[in-house]
Parts: sequence; C-alpha cells; structure tokens
Amino acid sequence: MVDATQDTAQLSASAPPAPEKAPEKAKEAMNSLDKALARDVVAAIDRPIVLVGLMGAGKSCIGKRLASHLGLTFVDADREIEIAAGGCSIPDIFAMHGEEAFRDGERRVIQRLLGNPVHVLATGGGAFVDPGTRALVKERGLSIWIRADLDLLVKRVSRRNNRPLLQNVDPRAKLAELMALRDPFYAEADITVESADGPPEATLGRVMEALRDKLLPGRAATDPEVQS
Repeated sequence: MVDATQDTAQLSASAPPAPEKAPEKAKEAMNSLDKALARDVVAAIDRPIVLVGLMGAGKSCIGKRLASHLGLTFVDADREIEIAAGGCSIPDIFAMHGEEAFRDGERRVIQRLLGNPVHVLATGGGAFVDPGTRALVKERGLSIWIRADLDLLVKRVSRRNNRPLLQNVDPRAKLAELMALRDPFYAEADITVESADGPPEATLGRVMEALRDKLLPGRAATDPEVQS
C-alpha cells in the first residue's frame, strides 16, 4: 500500500521553492511612494516649473515625462513662439528676422506663459541667457537646469538638422563654445540636474529627487531613492 503521506512529503521536498514576494511588495511600495511624492510636490509648488539648458540636454523629452508624472500640463516655449509667429518655424524666424528679433518675441511669449497656472515649461537653449527672460523666470518660475556633457549633447543634436545655431558649422565646436558662454547663466537656475545617458526615466528620477530636496526638505532624509 502506498504511503500517501510519505509521497506528499517527498514531492514537497523536491518541488522548487515558491517565488519571493518581497521584491514585488517593495516595488509596489516604491510606486506608492512615487505617487505620494508627486502629489506632495504639486501641492508644494505655486509657480511653473521651467526647464533650461542647451539644445540636446533633453528639456522637452524630460519636460513631457515630468508633466505627466505630476499630472500637469506640458508647454514647449519654442512651439508657442511658432504659433505666435503664425506658424513660422524657429529656423525661418532666425533666417528672416535675426536672433535679436527672435529673442524679443521669445521673451514676450515666455512672459505670457509664466502667467498661466502651474505647469511644466521647456524653454529654448538661449532663453535663460537673455537677461530679461532670465529675470522673468527667476521672479515667476522654479527653474531647473538640465545639464549634459559635450559628448552627450553632440550625440543628441545629430538626430536633428533644424538647429539654427548649428547650421554650416562644426556641431562639437559650436556646442563647446555655447557651453562656455551659457553655462554661467544656466548655473543661476534654482536646481541643477545631470542629464543621464540612458532612458529618460533615469533623468526624470533625478529631477524628482531634486524637487523633493528643494520643496520638501524634511522628506529627503527619510525617503529612499526615487524610482521613476
């Protein structure tokens, strides 16, 4: 006669161990933390979040994800400038009217956008360098410099050929020149975040950590690393 108890014990001993549930619970807890942090950040901020930095740093890419994560509207200043110019593209505005006229229009558009309810605003590379625009952003927005190294910028701008300042020049040399000229102005931003050479979510996580540290300093010592 077969000993069912013995067979059951043998089967139990040879069966693979049940999968660990701890990592799943940790992931669920982290997701809940992310959502709670996003809610707290939105509750704590009373002005637009303005992303500044050089072309290729990822301002629009990160801005869209940040806005979605926080449940806010995303606005691209360059796109708003084109709409205000009757659909004329940024390169065409540069070609027809020059950079000075473009900066004047850019300043006026950004001034209008900063009067809107809290949202995420991505600006063009030269916007924060303009004294008038920079003063407006400092007064009415929370600025974040998305900073990237030269190699990363060169790699990213090579994907597009419609950058007015990179026409008929060596991109690496021009970007290096722009970094030397503009970085001191970008450094005046409220927050600086290094752009990661990888999935945008990595940079988004850094932005969320920086916002937490800036707006919710009491949580920085107790929260684990933010995962986006």
